[in-house]
Amino acid sequence: MTHRTSFSFPTRIDCGRGLIAEIHHSLQSLGIEKPLVVCDRFLPETPAFEQVRDALGKTHGMPPVTVFNEVHPNPIEADVRGAAEAYRQGACDGIIGLGGGSALDVAKVCRLLIQEPDFALADQAALEQTSWDRLPPFLAIPTTAGTGSEVGRSSVITLESTGAKSVIFHPKLLADRVLLDPCLTTSLPAHLTAATGLDALTHCIESYTSPIWHPLCDGIALEGITLIGKYLAQSVAEPENLEARQGMLVAAMMGGIAFQKDLGATHSMAHPLSNLCHLHHGLANAICLVEVMRWNSKRQPGLYARVGTALGLDPQTTDQADDPIIEWVAKLIDQCGIQTGLRHHGVEQEQLNNLADLAIKDSCHQTNPVPMNREDFLTLYQRCL
Repeated sequence: MTHRTSFSFPTRIDCGRGLIAEIHHSLQSLGIEKPLVVCDRFLPETPAFEQVRDALGKTHGMPPVTVFNEVHPNPIEADVRGAAEAYRQGACDGIIGLGGGSALDVAKVCRLLIQEPDFALADQAALEQTSWDRLPPFLAIPTTAGTGSEVGRSSVITLESTGAKSVIFHPKLLADRVLLDPCLTTSLPAHLTAATGLDALTHCIESYTSPIWHPLCDGIALEGITLIGKYLAQSVAEPENLEARQGMLVAAMMGGIAFQKDLGATHSMAHPLSNLCHLHHGLANAICLVEVMRWNSKRQPGLYARVGTALGLDPQTTDQADDPIIEWVAKLIDQCGIQTGLRHHGVEQEQLNNLADLAIKDSCHQTNPVPMNREDFLTLYQRCL
């Protein structure tokens, strides 16, 4: 043990069935009396939003809640600026991020523009040099079990100046408090339950197999894999199963913690598929994951042995042979109803070169267990097509 590193782990997390009815406790602890709710444009039509609205309506003394629901599926800088302006117009004193990763990402980073309205999101140097000691309090409430954004310190936003996705990272972006209530996820459609859950699985597998030394994240990732193996297919098949839904919320949160260690080539392939071909991020991960695992395993046999143990597979058959583990993952993806093959989702042969160009520029593959080059990505996209 000669490694030198540092460890930092997240905020307070309240988890349990029906906790949304007690949201006033969380708001009081943060000193929030007039929250801005940040969500995507479709969430106000869902039962999850109705539960939150009813809980806020029952909070004694709370004035009408301001809602910003203009978040795009792949959030853009205008979303961030719009949320900050809604906060000012509503004379709000705190933020509730409600929804999936996109809404939580916007809720996180709009606080920078609330403290500093003229701040340029593309200015990484200024981001690092500013103290950010006047950010409004932030309560994160995920309604999907996937990204783990509720425990993240970064947001992925498409910037106006570059037209490209940018990771905006600062430790102060971490939520002040997280509320995980499985009752808010039961109305999520099966295909989104599957895609977001497989996103969480990809986070856990890629963070665990990243060569960065971080034993705390490794342990969390492995337990996340165990929970996903137990509960994901059940969540898809039985949407009202609160035990399974809660298990997946916890697993997704664990994936979000684990991948502070970093990710791998699957994410470098998925990000361009979202940018260029508009695939849902979790779906893109699900389609690429198995081929990346096969690629890595061929070059580093036994890489996924402990992933197999976490899934409950016989260690005697998987200690040096990854094939049963990879096939188990492939079967889970199929069981969740995901149709693999990029061509089935509108990706064309002529797009593969552009995708490979973008994938090699993505930073996630820099911590893939096997070094990657552009031609490797082109080959993998072809196999996934």
